[in-house]
Amino acid sequence: MASLFTLVSSSSVFFFPKKPQKTPPIIHTRRSPLSLTCFHSSETNPSPPVQTFWKWLSDQGVVSGKTSVKLAVVPEGLGLVAQRDIARNEPVLGVPKRFWINPDAVAASEIGGACSGLKPWVSVALFLIREKLRDESSWRSYLDILPESEEELIEIQGTQLLNTTLGVKEYVQSEFLKVEKEVVLPHRQLFPFPVTLDDFLWAFGILRSRAFSRLPGQNLVLIPLADLLIQTRYVDQINHSPSITTEEYAWEIKGAGLFSRDQLFSLRTPVSVKAGEQVLIQYDLDKSNAELALDYGFVESNQRRNSYTLTLEIAESDPFYGDKLDIAECNGLSETAYFDIVLGQPLPAAMLPYLRLAALGGADAFLLESIFRNTIWGHLELPVSRDNEELVCQVIQDACKSALSGYLTTIEEDEKLIEEGNLSPRREIAVGVRAGEKKVLQQIDGIFRAREKELDELEYYQERRLKDLGLCGEQGEIIFWESK
Repeated sequence: MASLFTLVSSSSVFFFPKKPQKTPPIIHTRRSPLSLTCFHSSETNPSPPVQTFWKWLSDQGVVSGKTSVKLAVVPEGLGLVAQRDIARNEPVLGVPKRFWINPDAVAASEIGGACSGLKPWVSVALFLIREKLRDESSWRSYLDILPESEEELIEIQGTQLLNTTLGVKEYVQSEFLKVEKEVVLPHRQLFPFPVTLDDFLWAFGILRSRAFSRLPGQNLVLIPLADLLIQTRYVDQINHSPSITTEEYAWEIKGAGLFSRDQLFSLRTPVSVKAGEQVLIQYDLDKSNAELALDYGFVESNQRRNSYTLTLEIAESDPFYGDKLDIAECNGLSETAYFDIVLGQPLPAAMLPYLRLAALGGADAFLLESIFRNTIWGHLELPVSRDNEELVCQVIQDACKSALSGYLTTIEEDEKLIEEGNLSPRREIAVGVRAGEKKVLQQIDGIFRAREKELDELEYYQERRLKDLGLCGEQGEIIFWESK
C-alpha cells in the first residue's frame, strides 16, 4: 500500500491558486471583494518620488484639490487619507482607462507586435520591465514608487509556504527562459538593455500583489493610485484591517461622463470616513495567513487564518486503483484530492470517506464491486472495518510527524519568539506562518490519535449490516433464530 496518501506542500500560494499546479493560471486568480474602513493616520511628509507621483496624477487630471483623499505616509507604509469627511458609498477617487496597465495597453505600445500571442501576464510583465528600464518612460512617476523585491526563505524552512515559493519561482523561471528566447533576444531594438530573471520575478510579484482581476471585461489590470489599496507584500505592513468582515465591493467600472466613451475605475467607501482617517480595506476573507504573507506581507492573529493543505492520493500501484478512481470521480474527487484543514474547525466532510477509500483492501475489498457502486460512498462516510480505520489513523499520524520534523523550530520556540518580541517585521511574519501551520498539523494528529483510541468502540460495516438484517442486537450480540 505504498504511497497510499501523502502530505505535500500547497496552500498558501505565493502567486498561484490554492492547489499546486505545474502552470498556475495566475491571471484568473479570484480576488474577493474589497471593503473599506478607516483608522487615524500618523502621517508625515511623503518622499520626493511620492510627491512627484501625486503631481503627475494632478497634471493628468486624475486628482485635484477637490479630491477627497490624498497620499500620505502612514504606519502601514503609504496610504490614502481623507481630506474631509466622506459619506458612506461616496466615490473616493476615479482613474480613467488611459492610465490602466493591461494587455490592451501592451498591444497599443511599441512592443505590442512582439508580445502578440504571449500569456496576458507575461506581456504585461515585459511592459513593466521595459518601462522601468527605459530612461524616458511616460510611466516613470508611477514606476518609481513601486517596491523592490526581497526574500528571507530560511525562516520558513519546512513550511508549505517555502515549498510553494520555490515551486512558483521554478515556474516563473521557466516562463522567463521561454520569453527571453522568443521575444527579448530576437527584438534587441525593443529591449536594448539586459532583462534578467530578477526583473521578471519583480514584475510577476507586482502583478500578483497589486493587479485587479475579473473586472468587467478586464482579467488583469494594474491601476495606478487605486493599487495603493492593494499594497504589495514587499512593504513591512499594509493597509488592511482584520476587523472588516463585510464583502461589499468598494469599486466599480463606469462611464467617465455623459458625453464620454472613456471608462473610469471608481473607488467608493461603504462606510463613513472622518477627515484625517486612513482608508483601509479587507483584502480577502478567505485567504490563509500564508497566502496573506506571500501576496501582501502580513499575517493576522485570527486562528481561522491558519490552515494546512492535506494532499491525499490513490496510488497507481494499488491493485484496486481503477475501481477506487471511478468511485472518487463519481463523488466529485479524483486520483489526488486536496483538503484545507483550518485551525479550530472540523475536518472537511469528504476527507474521511476519501481516506477510507484509499485504504480499502483485504477483506473489505468486496465493497469495491460494481453492485455497491451507487451506495459505497454512504458506507465510506462511516467506519468500514477496524483494520481500515486503524490504517487511516496510523498513516495520517505518521505523515503529520514527518511534516512537523521538517521545521527548524518547535511551536513552543516560535511562541517564545513572538512573546519576547524584538523580531523584524519579516521574521515576525515568517514565525507566525510556520507556527500556524504546526498548530494545524498538531490538530490533525490529535484528531486521529484520539480516533485510534476509540477503535474498539466504533461500529463498523459488518455490524451495521447485521443490524439491518435483524441478526444483531443493539449491543452487538448475534441473534439466533430457533425453529418452532
